[in-house]
Amino acid sequence: MQRIRLRYTKRGRLRFTSHRDFQRAFERALRRAEVPMAYSAGFTPHPKVSYANAAPTGTGSEAEYLEIALTEARDPQKLRELLDESLPTGLDIVDAVEARTSGLADRLTASVWEMHLSGVDPTEADRAVAAFNAADTVEVQRLMKNGVRTFDARSAVVHLETYPETQIPQADRPTDQPCAILRLVVRHVTPAVRPDDVLSGLRAVADLAPPVPAGVTRLAQGLFDEETGVVTDPLAPDREAAEALSTADVTAAAKTPA
Repeated sequence: MQRIRLRYTKRGRLRFTSHRDFQRAFERALRRAEVPMAYSAGFTPHPKVSYANAAPTGTGSEAEYLEIALTEARDPQKLRELLDESLPTGLDIVDAVEARTSGLADRLTASVWEMHLSGVDPTEADRAVAAFNAADTVEVQRLMKNGVRTFDARSAVVHLETYPETQIPQADRPTDQPCAILRLVVRHVTPAVRPDDVLSGLRAVADLAPPVPAGVTRLAQGLFDEETGVVTDPLAPDREAAEALSTADVTAAAKTPA
């Protein structure tokens, strides 16, 4: 059985699809692309697809991950192309590797988020970010299945800063109103601290209240490197393992007598 790990996006209007909507669309794409999927046992077999830490509905993402199990070996890049063609634009398969290591979910320990706060002056955002970063704890509330829960949103945020609007592509820049842009790195903890929790925290410490909902996009997720402060590519270990195996095969072939 071969396992393939995929990175996919949620862009544009497709950011409003729920995780269940994506699951249905992806399973249709598997059938259209005639992928030789492995299935679970039991009375209602399902294709073996493992999803990891999906972004909340309404947020965009450049870094969602899943793993599929196949009954026949396939080239990861050709499979990526077939699946990408079978999905609507916005749900794009952008990377694929053969799984050669264990624990993909264990390597998703942090996310990099970007938030566009339309109608918020960048100077006001600077002040709120400084107040948030200076606080030891920032308590926020969220309605959960068991009722309203209060938790600290500050401890999970390892980095929060305003991002210069001039570094945003021209097509994405607002033209008729101010827009503050925030970049943040958030650890995956329990309960999960989401970008909207950080916004609640900014409101709590500095009364920052965007007049319209924030545009939120996950730029990356992976293992957080404590030394560099960087969120690393979770598929890199699989690529490195494949390269090491390929090098070993070439070396063995060179040593084999003609």
